[in-house]
Amino acid sequence: MSGIPLGVLDLVPVPSGSTAAEALHHSIDLARQTEAFGYARYWFAEHHLNPGVAGTSPAVVLALTASATSTIRLGSGAVQLGHRTALSTVEEFGLIDALHPGRLDLGLGRSAGRPQPRPAGPAVAAAPATPVVDGHTSNGLRIPARFSFEHLLGHPRIALQQRLLNLPGAQPQDYAEQVDDVLALLRGEYRSPEGVEAHAVPGEGADVQVWILGSSGGVSAETAGRNGLRFAANYHVSPASVREAAEGYRAAFKPSAELDRPYVTVSADVVVAEDDATARELAAGYAPWVRSIRTAEGAIPYPTPAEARALPWTEAERVLVADRVETQFVGSPRTVADHLERLQEATGADELLITTITHAHADRVRSYRLLAEEWQRRPGGGTADVTRF
Repeated sequence: MSGIPLGVLDLVPVPSGSTAAEALHHSIDLARQTEAFGYARYWFAEHHLNPGVAGTSPAVVLALTASATSTIRLGSGAVQLGHRTALSTVEEFGLIDALHPGRLDLGLGRSAGRPQPRPAGPAVAAAPATPVVDGHTSNGLRIPARFSFEHLLGHPRIALQQRLLNLPGAQPQDYAEQVDDVLALLRGEYRSPEGVEAHAVPGEGADVQVWILGSSGGVSAETAGRNGLRFAANYHVSPASVREAAEGYRAAFKPSAELDRPYVTVSADVVVAEDDATARELAAGYAPWVRSIRTAEGAIPYPTPAEARALPWTEAERVLVADRVETQFVGSPRTVADHLERLQEATGADELLITTITHAHADRVRSYRLLAEEWQRRPGGGTADVTRF
């Protein structure tokens, strides 16, 4: 895969029987090791009220990881702007950039539980990149039926999360306007409606790459395209709409001072082992872990394969997680790399973003190592210079 770099997306998972402190130590160690394996980026997600996920603050974990690494780009995948301000976000990343200049990716996302209407215009009208036949694209990539998150929007735990993350009476800013404010503060061009200047120090002039993360061809894709920003499409979260997201972004794209053409990374959930059977065993905890998220229970500590097999299931619960389980790439290095090639071809991705969770830290490290070695063996494989894009 000539010039297609691989990056890492880390949720800082907490395995069963472990602690958040151990999970953080493991993630920092994984960042060091994937840097040596040749991965181009290392991003941290933001999640709250999830017992099995310790990545609550990307900026804090990034600062710790930056001190433990030297060359790999570090970023947020993504900062949830729905309960933050543009100024606090720019200042936090400005602080990190002041000590580790030129290595940061500021990934911006909308918070869960706040659906917004899809914009009119080319981002919505964009056609799929390739046809879907029996749940697969023409190149064999699995595109499942669309999953609806409507059952979660009124759930008491989702409402509690929003209440705890926001100040009483606070109204979230419109996402597109908030992104505009972030960009203006970074450029040193922010003006209030009354014409008053604001300068974020540190933050103004920071050498960061700004990304938008999105799962559909709606607000996020349109915002990224309109501003000429880089875009991350979430196959691992919403596989049914990944092509819609990428094409919606490309349809809305306008060249900017930073980027003269669309640039997309696409995420994938992956487990690699020496052979397919071993990989399937290591991935056994994935289905109950996804179930805990989609029932609003909050991500459970990641179970061992034995613990996962002992859990009861209903048919409705199997349906609830089917799209995620079917689109997780599990197997030998060759098997998974073949899946990733199909994903790249179907979406036209410029990069791929790999997220891997196993119960044992050593298995997770091995998964990333085996994949990197296989990817580099393929024609044109290796690491591209992502700083150019």
